[in-house]
Amino acid sequence: MARTKYVAGNWKMNMDKAGAVALAKGLVENLKGLTAKYMIAPPFVYLDAVYQEIKDSNIILGAQDMAATENGAHTGAVSAVMLKDIGVKTVILGHSERRYEFYENDTLINKKVHEALKNDLDVVLCIGELSSHRIVGVTERICEIQIRSGLEGVTEEQLAKISIAYEPVWAIGTGKTATPEEAQEVHASVRSVIARLYSPKAADAITILYGGSMNAGNAEALLAQPDIDGGLIGGASLKADTFTPICQFASK
Repeated sequence: MARTKYVAGNWKMNMDKAGAVALAKGLVENLKGLTAKYMIAPPFVYLDAVYQEIKDSNIILGAQDMAATENGAHTGAVSAVMLKDIGVKTVILGHSERRYEFYENDTLINKKVHEALKNDLDVVLCIGELSSHRIVGVTERICEIQIRSGLEGVTEEQLAKISIAYEPVWAIGTGKTATPEEAQEVHASVRSVIARLYSPKAADAITILYGGSMNAGNAEALLAQPDIDGGLIGGASLKADTFTPICQFASK
């Protein structure tokens, strides 16, 4: 089946409010009329302001993380209900920076996945290996463990609300990137895991993004691979003139 390409911008802990609003305005103009799926995930404090700029456009508002619990006595946390209230449609979960900087484990990430689904939010579930994993040849095994753990208890019907982002940790923010062939090999493996866990039909339908330093220079070659359905973009999403070309390649 033909899968719609999906380009998601993860702004991480960057920008001030004026810059966030200006970037959102620029992207609304630049992406007008393009036919792929687009999402941007600003820092929590700018979500509302950015939503006011993109709410009538073809850009979806995403959040970079969320709590595994409902509203209540959870100091510093942001719930799915709060995110939905200000226009968020999807949430990035299990990003390597959450796993390795904030020590989030697979059990917690799985709880967040279920909390998001319970509240009708779409999910981008991130998986990926460290350089040490790649060196010893266990990339696909690590990704399979993270997929199985992250999706534990998720039904095939619910899987329709989930995209997977493969992000080799050694390629995030380093300027390094997997070759299109290396990335394709892992994406094909991810799809085969979904086929074993669910069905060939589910595997064919699921969107799998590449999240390792995709930029305007390598996006076209990466997006041409049969199992790479888009990109989870970090640094290149922080400027309209570097994010827009990736979105244009995805729209072809």
